[in-house]
Amino acid sequence: MDDNTMSGPLLLVGCGNMGRAMLRGWLDAGFICADAVHVVEPAVSLREEAGALGVRTHVSTETLEPGFKAALAIFAVKPQVMAAALPAYRPHVAEGVTVSIAAGIPLASIAAGLGEVAIVRAMPNTPAAIGKGSIVLCANERASAAQIASVTGLLSANGTVHRVESEAAIDAATAISGSGPAYVFHFIECLADAGVNLGLPAPLALALARETVEGAGALAMATGTPPSDLRRQVTSPGGTTEAALTVLMGDEGLRDVMRKAAVAAHRRAVELAGNISA
Repeated sequence: MDDNTMSGPLLLVGCGNMGRAMLRGWLDAGFICADAVHVVEPAVSLREEAGALGVRTHVSTETLEPGFKAALAIFAVKPQVMAAALPAYRPHVAEGVTVSIAAGIPLASIAAGLGEVAIVRAMPNTPAAIGKGSIVLCANERASAAQIASVTGLLSANGTVHRVESEAAIDAATAISGSGPAYVFHFIECLADAGVNLGLPAPLALALARETVEGAGALAMATGTPPSDLRRQVTSPGGTTEAALTVLMGDEGLRDVMRKAAVAAHRRAVELAGNISA
């Protein structure tokens, strides 16, 4: 155990794919001991998978001890059920900090369900499942510096954590990092399809597309060089890459398409937040 270790208890509400992957990251990183974690998950199969990690599991709040108080509670449930689920946890989270990773639910809506407590809203993305996530968070005024630091330490086991001051930035980040993996997966699809169109066997085309995206991303992270410079370094005048970039960077090219896609995702994030808080 190190200085970032929590003594607990930690309460995880919901243990689906994202919740379980994040929990495994916290345990593997030594952020908390398994016996200090309580998971509430009504689905039998998901509860059994959580139990296999050595944590304590519960069907509902009814099997939590009446005096149970979470130092840190994480809600990893579907946005549609949050409003109905929150009130039952009021007695158990009043003295700690609550983290919501449910997309589109504003801090004010969470406080309406839990009361005036310390709350952090976080937006992870799917690479958090392998410790490579990009996670954006913001906190309400009741969250102390120590609590925010504790949450940041917890989530850092799942990837890189960025703190923002406004919820508007969370909605913008949803359009970039939250939905972004799907954009990259689609790019891989398209690149592989282009390879097949040029005559490559489908398995080879897909392997080349995956490896190219992985390698280019790793290079961009490792060097810290601006991507525009990296692009120029691989683009020889009159060469094959320049020929391709003439298409990708032309009118209605990739930059314009990505901006339109991000605007559409951001608009939907704002709409969802408004619908939930209404």
